[in-house]
Amino acid sequence: MSRAPVHTPTASGAQALLGSLLDGGVDTCFANPGTSEMHFVAALDGVARMRAVLTLFEGVATGAADGYARMAERPAATLLHLGPGLANGLANLHNARRAGTGVVNVVGDHATTHAPLDAPLQSDIHAIAGAVSGWVRTTTSPAEVGADAAEAVAAAKAGQVATLVLPADVSWSPGGVPAPPVPPPAPPAADPDAVRAAAAALTSGEPCVLLVGGDATRAAGLAAADRIAAATGARVLAETFPTRLERGAGVAPVDRLGYVVDVAVGQLAGARHLVLAGARRPVSFFAYPDKASDLVPAGCEVHALVPKEGAFAGGTATAVLEELADLVAPGTAPRPAPAARPPLPSGPLTVQSAAAVVGALLPEGAVVVDESVSSGLGLPAVTAGAPRHDWLTLTGGSIGYGLPAATGAAIACPDRPVWCLQADGSAMYTISALWTQAREGLDVTTVVYHNSAYAILRMELAQTGAAAHLAGDGARARALLDLDRPDLDFVALAAGMGVPGERVTTAEALASALRRATAEPGPHLVEAVLPPLAP
Repeated sequence: MSRAPVHTPTASGAQALLGSLLDGGVDTCFANPGTSEMHFVAALDGVARMRAVLTLFEGVATGAADGYARMAERPAATLLHLGPGLANGLANLHNARRAGTGVVNVVGDHATTHAPLDAPLQSDIHAIAGAVSGWVRTTTSPAEVGADAAEAVAAAKAGQVATLVLPADVSWSPGGVPAPPVPPPAPPAADPDAVRAAAAALTSGEPCVLLVGGDATRAAGLAAADRIAAATGARVLAETFPTRLERGAGVAPVDRLGYVVDVAVGQLAGARHLVLAGARRPVSFFAYPDKASDLVPAGCEVHALVPKEGAFAGGTATAVLEELADLVAPGTAPRPAPAARPPLPSGPLTVQSAAAVVGALLPEGAVVVDESVSSGLGLPAVTAGAPRHDWLTLTGGSIGYGLPAATGAAIACPDRPVWCLQADGSAMYTISALWTQAREGLDVTTVVYHNSAYAILRMELAQTGAAAHLAGDGARARALLDLDRPDLDFVALAAGMGVPGERVTTAEALASALRRATAEPGPHLVEAVLPPLAP
């Protein structure tokens, strides 16, 4: 098919928008459209270069766009229906914002003549978008659509969520002209004085911690960080939930800052200097009685080399770490992780044995999307020496991320196996992503850790001190944290959406299921039944 119509003088606003997206390198759109977006849908029909992927829920579209951008290193678009459709996608846009990955949201709106009538779906789209977007604009005429779209793409390439609101009459009216790409803003530069101060701290002989995030959790950044650690004795940690962590045999290993406050406090204890490279200042995820919220130890000086925002898009954190390594560790080589696999376990599945099976069988070049929550606590140790792979995590903590992100990652990397390690409770938020995986024929292997509980919330009940205030045996409180009555059947749910699945209860059966899923094309689901980590 030809895309010539989007460049004609009589092009509609929708056609001009589509042309500008393509010219800016955005060629994938995750869509859940409605009436206001029908002219954009019609424009898509004539342009084969734009891959349009239907999702059955807006949170799948936005999460898939995030997973796609993390692996493709360029933004995808979403097509969402008015304010309520955008609102349905906010949770995963929150994760994208915290990750620093770029997404271009195209949100339809009522025609400008219809909006004053306060129709049922009328809403303040700018207010909704502002919660997660670094760039928001409503296009008011077809002649402006192309330029606005080009600016939205530039903002997304800088690592922002960009939301372009397109009224229906602007979409259908003629006069649209695609605009050439707009260069994204330059990534943030490191302050030379900050680099020198960090170098002095690292060579002072005082205890130092180097906390990396953004693009510095890729292989080159980790190599530079490990050179610094080898020469200075500094401890290197990655953010708790990195955007994209390269790891495995041949990559310098790194531990992640703990989620549990007491663990994180122990990791940072005694540090007199904390150097931040593409990472935010560490804080606890929640406030807890009598526990620290700011995790920087008392008396510790913080040296921020580059901010978190924009670091993933610009590559700045790695460049600064390499400069810092040349200052404090000239001639020092990184220490890559050796190849190592745990032996395949046997017997009933537990959190530990399920992790060991993944470590033993993870294929080379895999993209792992991790929303395993409490069931995945054993995974980092047993996969450190697995063949080289990428690990995507729940950056913003808003659950329902795993299945959509795996969908987007598989579209971005069609030649790589994608493994989605998924907790049962959060799987239910966006389970319809399986339907999109089946429709698109994506090679995604999903392991659902079925422990019939929000086990992480059982842990938090104790962490917050709320367990001490339960009445009687706490049965009513427990009922809000357990996922039974009725029991979920993920094999049946997957089958209903065209994805083959099987239920396993032993380590041997999990290994056999993963081997079969890896050998066969298309999506697969394995329901791994195991006891919750928190009883």
